[in-house]
Amino acid sequence: MSLRSRFALAFAVVAAVVSSLVGVLSYGAASERITAEIDRSLRDTTAILANDKDQAPELPASLAMRPPPSRDDDDRYEMVAQAVARDGTARHLGGATITLPVSDVTRALAASAAPGGTHTAEVFVDSHCYRQLTTALGGGRGALQVAIHFDPTYRLLGSVANEIAALSLAVMLVAAALGWLVAGRITRRLVRLAKVAEEVSVHGPVERKVPVDGSDEVGRLSAAFNTMLARLAAAREAQDRLVEDAAHELRTPLTSLRTNTSVLRRYAELSPDARGRLLDDVEGEARELSHLVDELVELALARYNNEAEAPVSLAAAAHGAAQRLRRRAGRPVRIDADDSVVRGRRQRLERAISNLLENAAKFDDGAEPIEVHICQGTITVSDRGPGIPADDAARVFDRFYRAGTARGLPGSGLGLAIVREVAESHGGAVFARARPGGGAAVGFTVNGSRLSPPINGSP
Repeated sequence: MSLRSRFALAFAVVAAVVSSLVGVLSYGAASERITAEIDRSLRDTTAILANDKDQAPELPASLAMRPPPSRDDDDRYEMVAQAVARDGTARHLGGATITLPVSDVTRALAASAAPGGTHTAEVFVDSHCYRQLTTALGGGRGALQVAIHFDPTYRLLGSVANEIAALSLAVMLVAAALGWLVAGRITRRLVRLAKVAEEVSVHGPVERKVPVDGSDEVGRLSAAFNTMLARLAAAREAQDRLVEDAAHELRTPLTSLRTNTSVLRRYAELSPDARGRLLDDVEGEARELSHLVDELVELALARYNNEAEAPVSLAAAAHGAAQRLRRRAGRPVRIDADDSVVRGRRQRLERAISNLLENAAKFDDGAEPIEVHICQGTITVSDRGPGIPADDAARVFDRFYRAGTARGLPGSGLGLAIVREVAESHGGAVFARARPGGGAAVGFTVNGSRLSPPINGSP
């Protein structure tokens, strides 16, 4: 069942329940009111008949004797009155020419010495229903029975019940129709959203947007869906670009390895010096290829790192990265850090700082220490190398980009791209600028809201 049908059914069910409840209450109120009015008429008639306490009651002229109702005049509210003596014998006083039944309760009231006792009941005489009021006169005077033909009342109440049922059915149908129309307006945007989602599931990310109408939950869902589509398209584009760039970058070392492999077939013909150079070349290309694959995997999985976030001391992360650089390259590192603590992923942050240090060591082959400066969530690594040309400063963080000064140096062109990935995952940004006195200052920031205690805005 569609969502629209469910809405319409829900509207109909609610309308049916409400109209049925209102109908039952209305029927009950009408029944009680009609019955109360009839009982009041019976009491008034009894009071007229019992007005003269010193003599036997007589029916007033307004209740002249009439025959019992026939099929043609069943809708007439015929009354009948009779007196019941202490011994239970009944005497007709007026109204329809019928005899009301005398029950044990009636005999007890007729024999009662106290006046005013009453009993109301519905009795049947000749298949006609009468509502009967029996009143004790007291003092040995017996009791009075006054009854009114009740069949018209039942028919009236039945007609009221039928009208209420018909009205409830009409209300239910109208509610279902209105529910169908309203549900159509409500679900129209959801249906449109579902069609786009089905297209995406079949054809992958598509370049289209769902119209955002209003600011309600459906509008927010549409906006979130558009954001998701944009991110899917961007991820797909980044994936395609990564695959294309990786294929391009892998082609060079693989071509070199194939060439060296062909030369290895004539290994016996080579001089010892040529053999050494060949083996060094193969080993270097294999090492570069391994490093490139590692960084490709690191970059591809950067967004899916499942390391839990925790408070991280940036100074401690910098010292860990510096220790690795000293161990690998023997380069000294000077760290000037405040007590910045951020909420983030320690391994990712340490990897970003390590990449910055390795990049600085690659360009700065002097004896001076590489400098790391950390202040309120900003990490800056400075070297004394050739610096970064202004034209290259904006692109050094792109994947596989190699500045002109770096084309003869080892590296994959992915180290700084990983730094940017880490910075963006922590709400920050990267930067590259000239160092005063020569060299380059490269680093990244962490969003200020991640600092502990937080500061306003990013550093």
